[in-house]
Amino acid sequence: MSRHSILSGIRNNNNNLSDSLNWSFVQVKGTLEDEFSDADLISCVEFNSTGQLLACGDKGGRIVIFQENERKKTTEYDLYSTFQSHEAEFDYLKSIEIEEKINKICWLDESKTAANHFMLTTNDKTIKLWKLSEKDKRIDDSLPNINRNYIGCDSNGTSEYDLLDQNELRIPKMMSTEPTIRSNLRRIFSNAHSFHINSVSINSDQETFISADELRINLWNLDITNESFVIVDIKPSNMADLSEVISAAEFHPQHCNIFAYSTSKGSIKLCDMREAALCDHYSKIFRDTVKSSDNSNFFHELISVISDLKFTNSGRYMITRDYMTVNVWDLNMERNPIETYEVHEYLRGRLGTLYENEYIFDKFEFSLSGNDDYIMTGSYNFFKIIDRKTEQESLYEINKDIVKQKHLRPQKVAQPTDSFRRKTKKDEIIVDNIDLNRRIYHTAWNPNKNLIAVASTKNLFIFQS
Repeated sequence: MSRHSILSGIRNNNNNLSDSLNWSFVQVKGTLEDEFSDADLISCVEFNSTGQLLACGDKGGRIVIFQENERKKTTEYDLYSTFQSHEAEFDYLKSIEIEEKINKICWLDESKTAANHFMLTTNDKTIKLWKLSEKDKRIDDSLPNINRNYIGCDSNGTSEYDLLDQNELRIPKMMSTEPTIRSNLRRIFSNAHSFHINSVSINSDQETFISADELRINLWNLDITNESFVIVDIKPSNMADLSEVISAAEFHPQHCNIFAYSTSKGSIKLCDMREAALCDHYSKIFRDTVKSSDNSNFFHELISVISDLKFTNSGRYMITRDYMTVNVWDLNMERNPIETYEVHEYLRGRLGTLYENEYIFDKFEFSLSGNDDYIMTGSYNFFKIIDRKTEQESLYEINKDIVKQKHLRPQKVAQPTDSFRRKTKKDEIIVDNIDLNRRIYHTAWNPNKNLIAVASTKNLFIFQS
């Protein structure tokens, strides 16, 4: 079910993306064995701006990058590069361990970085800028050595040599070889956050970026590592007065002076850096007044926490994900989202159990198609694809048998009372049978085609329509 806008809205159409999507399995990265180490869990997934590269970060601090194989008929991704981005650290001043887990990956625009690829990666405290370069030539070192004959010293005592064979003097030649990928650490941005970094967003000018933790948002220049500017600071003088924290932050895709950040109370604040150096006074605040007025539910505040925030590619809308829903906001309408989609409404009657087992604190992300018409987000055991034009919502299950399926079939979740009245259908699963430990936090949508990547524990599944 969805709450749709009265206005149809203006969306950026892309002819490369079809209206009806039928998904087929392409490949899976990683073994499907049940046993794995905690370090292998995928913690973020991101396509670059061309869609040719797909990067994954894991809890072990590693970055694995796959490249589209253009030689094959079907779109498949081969291993391109892998490197260790972050190591575990220990903060001796605060006596806390800093995990190596990669929280975010942010690609720089390919059109402005020539033949090289640049990306920002971050763990809880440190942001790094990496350069990926391809080298497909080397110097031919098979040339014979030049023989020289010592003939004595000149009047100044300098040694003189004579070439025995002038024909042996050759200019080194470059040889073509198999391309090798080098990952070079170019910048380290550190010591600017007292709390865990939850967001990194590159500006449209490709020169600055923001990083956000629970209480502050910092503005960085890509060429300056020892200085950043605090542009949002919500830390009160007395921490007992703290009522909300920052949960996500994002730059506008076209306007380099505008950014937005979300809070744990379910609100989104739009800021303009031209108004003041410290954006304590936001330009607009977006809040769902219907949800805000519902204080009867004990779990209201917990399920209202926004876990992900993105602008649409057109820049006209913002999309947010909280625990239960995906909301679409019009930048010109501050009160209430124009579209609301329920992700797993079948779990609403089990919020008490989810709270007792701390599942209610899970933070799910979402991804957006290149034409802004489709939204993909994860749940437990499932991922959902939402067609904004037709309001159709398709739920797909992730399991070991998915690699045997040529085409994905949408699933339905039934309550136990429904199954007692009738026989369970083939494409139906009882809500009690959902594996809550198989969370699908991270997804990515290729910006130029109907190809998606879905991370489930240590595996990365790729589907195409």
